[in-house]
Amino acid sequence: MGEVRPIVHVGDPVLHTACEPVTRFDGELAALVSDMFTSMYAAEGVGLAANQIGVPLRVFVYDCPDAEGVRHKGVVVNPELALPGLGERRLDAGDEGCLSVPGQYAPLPRPDHAVVRGFDAGGAPVTVEGTGLLARCLQHETDHLDGYLYIDRLPAKRRKQVLAAYRETQSAKADI
Repeated sequence: MGEVRPIVHVGDPVLHTACEPVTRFDGELAALVSDMFTSMYAAEGVGLAANQIGVPLRVFVYDCPDAEGVRHKGVVVNPELALPGLGERRLDAGDEGCLSVPGQYAPLPRPDHAVVRGFDAGGAPVTVEGTGLLARCLQHETDHLDGYLYIDRLPAKRRKQVLAAYRETQSAKADI
């Protein structure tokens, strides 16, 4: 069992910086992955990118269901995302949230199918194909590693509303 690390929140520059590729598949990476799973579960999330705990490496973990309700759990190192072509793409306009923007959700259309290719924590090749929430998670976590939050994909007015609600929530917590 890993260590719970604090989740970095919106406004921290690490969230808007593209992460560096992993070059060493060693005990240090295995410990990071363990900490990421423990931190994700402690925060009640379904996915977590390394930069969300302040580590700017291209690694994410996930534990979430697909469109059929089948639970998938794993880690992807140095992910490469593939989405259906425009003619084959169907969008899921469901709500999306983020552990780095706690308590805030907004509808965000994303393709309902995604494939990520990369490596596991030991360096073996992996391919993860997802539908439903898993497809959204794969896209969301890859975005993190590229330096984007889901709110960066929202229309400007909606993004401002989400950020204002987030700041109001954080201010209320500080007053307690």
